Amino acid sequence: MTSPDPRTATPPHVMAVTAHAARCRTLAAALPHARVIHVTDGESLLREAHATIPDVVLLYSDTPGVPLHDILPLLRQRDELAATRWLAVGTHGLGELLAAGADALVSDATPPEGLALQIEIMLARVQQQRAAHERLGTLQRRMDTWEHEERVRDQLVHMLVHDLKNPIAAVMGLLDIVLEDRRIPKDTQDLIKVARDESQHLLHLASNMLDVRKIQAGKMHLRRELIFSPMFEEIITLAQSDVGSGLRDRHLIVDVTPSLSPVSADPEILRRIMANLISNALKHTSAGGQIAVAVRAHPSGVEISVQDNGEGIPAEDIPNLFAAFEQSRLTLHGRFDTGMGLAFCKMAVEEHGGQIGVTSERGAGSVFTLTLPLTPDTEDEDEEDFADLLV
Repeated sequence: MTSPDPRTATPPHVMAVTAHAARCRTLAAALPHARVIHVTDGESLLREAHATIPDVVLLYSDTPGVPLHDILPLLRQRDELAATRWLAVGTHGLGELLAAGADALVSDATPPEGLALQIEIMLARVQQQRAAHERLGTLQRRMDTWEHEERVRDQLVHMLVHDLKNPIAAVMGLLDIVLEDRRIPKDTQDLIKVARDESQHLLHLASNMLDVRKIQAGKMHLRRELIFSPMFEEIITLAQSDVGSGLRDRHLIVDVTPSLSPVSADPEILRRIMANLISNALKHTSAGGQIAVAVRAHPSGVEISVQDNGEGIPAEDIPNLFAAFEQSRLTLHGRFDTGMGLAFCKMAVEEHGGQIGVTSERGAGSVFTLTLPLTPDTEDEDEEDFADLLV
């Protein structure tokens, strides 16, 4: 027989529904660590099961009064008795009890030791089920806490981006006005351009952060259009303006194959992808470096590549390069980057049904390549505003 668990606060409860009290006394002697409760009939069982949650209930088929097979279905519907095991005991009427929901059958001629062993097995299963239910409850509470924290984070990110957009736009507008003033000395103009570029970079960081959170939450809704060769050129031109004045001291080459088969894509999201990839190439090249953007036909659609001749990316950094808050440790510039830009690119490209990857060689630069399929995998989704990128 199983010894009582010292960690258990109360002994297991075993109810015996029978008119014969002697059966309960014999059973109590065979189960010294359990509390055996005598219940005289089915109506009493309904009351007792409300007051005390039993672990195992023995249903003697010869119990007088309301048939136990009529009462058992009512008891099995109660949530607090979900782990309770029901053992039908007798010679006649066991089939009705089994049909009503009894977990096992045993003859009333079974010796006390054999009956006690059957109950011990059931008690062990009850303990396992309740332990599993407790673990499930703990996991559910953790999940609820995690979901609450995720909602709070999403709200904070959303508030952060939308609260920053207006003041950043105002700063960038004022800086543009100041730059138009010819009385400003050249060295001061250079500083103002840097301030303007950094303000735009801050907007990129905030927008990427919000968009990555939206994609992770499944809230990215594409506004697809058919993108032809001239529109690719327009998107790349707009993406260059998003990157800022840092491109002025880089040699940028754009080559779009004419008469490409159109792909279905969201032009605004594609512009954001290109801006992030060009900005990333800018980060890894020095003044006078070269960045080449090419749009070519691909067997499954269109292939877009952004190549630079910068310092390259260490091989150990490449596997995690598209993860949020990851970036190459080897850069030519000290600017902080969350890594959200490349994470956004990967998620946005995959949302279009495409793929993105990178090849790199130390000292020879890197090539980021993405493919967009001719036909989307899913139907167009409902529209939802994305984080606007102010330029």
